[in-house]
Amino acid sequence: MSASQSSAPTGIKPVTTNRKALRDYHVIDRLEAGVALCGTEVKSIRQGHLTLNEGYARLEKNGEVFLYGVHINPYDHGNVHNHDPVRPRKLLLHRREIKRLFGQTAVKGHALVPLKAYFKRGRLKIELGLCKGKQTVDKREDIKRKTADREAERAMAHRNRR
Repeated sequence: MSASQSSAPTGIKPVTTNRKALRDYHVIDRLEAGVALCGTEVKSIRQGHLTLNEGYARLEKNGEVFLYGVHINPYDHGNVHNHDPVRPRKLLLHRREIKRLFGQTAVKGHALVPLKAYFKRGRLKIELGLCKGKQTVDKREDIKRKTADREAERAMAHRNRR
């Protein structure tokens, strides 16, 4: 694969992923949402200054969805009118998607967590996951399964080398 080719589909340029979310939550459903941003925020994100680790989304009473805890560093070449790095940001979803999410997040233990951020046709998109928190036992089982898979791959690779 050359430098000009990427593994992502055409028109999609990945920015960041929230690996912590995949470790701490079971992802039940995924959906794509746009984000309402300021101009300097977009420039900062294009430089790679976006972190999703502490982020979560919440449905407000007025029927809107906001993204909290996502940190976007101020733009390097900005001025005194730069944005607040951790301000709440409005997510752009269709009304039917918001209604569906409202019913699903009402269940105890379910949360909306940002999983990925990417540019699609020049617009920033956030992949939201409807997630349920994992227990410590579940995390241990995942680690055991990954370790067993890794050891099996090593054994197969060692066997094929002979």
